[in-house]
Amino acid sequence: MSYEEGIERNCVMHTLLTESPKKAAQCIAQGEIVAFPTETVYGLGANVFDERALRKIFVAKKRPPDNPLIAHIAEFADIDLLARRVPRSAEKFIEEFFPGPLTVVLAKRQSVPLIATAGLPTIGIRMPHHPVALAFLKACDVPLSAPSANLSGTPSPTTWRSVAADLDGRISCILKGGHTNVGLESTVVDCTGPVPRVLRSGAVTLEQLRDVIPSTRVAAQGKAGPPKSPGMKYRHYSPRARVIIVSSPRRIGSATNAAYIGMEVVQGISEFRLHRICSSVEKYAHELFDFFRLCDNAHVSVIYCQSVVPKGLGLALMDRMKRASH
Repeated sequence: MSYEEGIERNCVMHTLLTESPKKAAQCIAQGEIVAFPTETVYGLGANVFDERALRKIFVAKKRPPDNPLIAHIAEFADIDLLARRVPRSAEKFIEEFFPGPLTVVLAKRQSVPLIATAGLPTIGIRMPHHPVALAFLKACDVPLSAPSANLSGTPSPTTWRSVAADLDGRISCILKGGHTNVGLESTVVDCTGPVPRVLRSGAVTLEQLRDVIPSTRVAAQGKAGPPKSPGMKYRHYSPRARVIIVSSPRRIGSATNAAYIGMEVVQGISEFRLHRICSSVEKYAHELFDFFRLCDNAHVSVIYCQSVVPKGLGLALMDRMKRASH
């Protein structure tokens, strides 16, 4: 029975839990897929050049095939294995933000399978800034294509336990690490055109990118054509509960079987099933996906999320909340 047949028939496989990057890398060498921690969220990796292994990612996640994957590297030299050319704009971003939560989109080499890029001639590349991720990637000795390690459409996982909740029995290995530092996926910037375009906002802010290249702009949403980045097309980051964004806690109505997350305290907060008050936008971003999953476990019906100013990291935070509310 093939991997695809086994998963589709709910034939559960054993998922190895390990803290050893070397043990996890052995699974990659055997053509398997591995969940691993990064500073943003947990990723689900496969050898970028192994089409059969890449297909396992889409099956395990129930991921649409036209949603591209991001390649993760441990060495700067690996960029040349994946990209046909590196424009000066990308060089500047790489010099400033690698390793870190930034993905640059470049023209891909022919050796990169089209399944890794959703049939596109471009590929997103990033170098994580996380000691376990880098140790794992170095042990693999090959770039890995890796989306978030969750079932497609659900909140991205920020702990290994969240990965296990979605994918235990569907993947070969989970490399255990602590809670991720950022809590939101990487910023994605397209460097294939004359002007860099932000396709997905993240921890590297638009303001930081413009400090390096002032002409950088945010790509128009809803533009025709296939998406060059994850997070541009499909419903993402969504808990089972209905998500309602409010500008102020005073605008919240009933707290019956509801939860609240924000930066201001709600009057009558004890009436909420769950609540979380965040001391900063950074803390808010760090906690959002984990809070969504806690609400799902508690069978909450409605989650009220307080809006933030869409600047800096707030732009990425509002993007995730809006997508979760659709």
